[in-house]
Amino acid sequence: MMFDFSNARIFLRPGTTDMRTGKEELLHIINDLMKQDPFSGAVFMFCNSQHKLLKLIWWETNGFWIAQKTLEKGRWPWPDTIEQAKEIKLDEVIMLLKGIDFFCAYEPLKYEQFD
Repeated sequence: MMFDFSNARIFLRPGTTDMRTGKEELLHIINDLMKQDPFSGAVFMFCNSQHKLLKLIWWETNGFWIAQKTLEKGRWPWPDTIEQAKEIKLDEVIMLLKGIDFFCAYEPLKYEQFD
């Protein structure tokens, strides 16, 4: 059965990840550095230093799925912050996969009173 991302929590790891790493190292990053449970069913996204390779890993019922995509031209918009894990929404993943840099979008303003 294919995974349905519509109800999944999706986390990306800002900065770069060495894509030579396999499943065990990615699970170590998720558990120890991102402080998340790799068996939760959440999707975890990683990007290499050239921003041309994405890797996704998630748990489904009885094993891990690992997906990878390489861009032949262009670069993925990817945050380079001090955060270890950033939760994003499915519509943001879709924008990211289309090359839209939603990380630079304006934050919504919330005011308590009018001056």
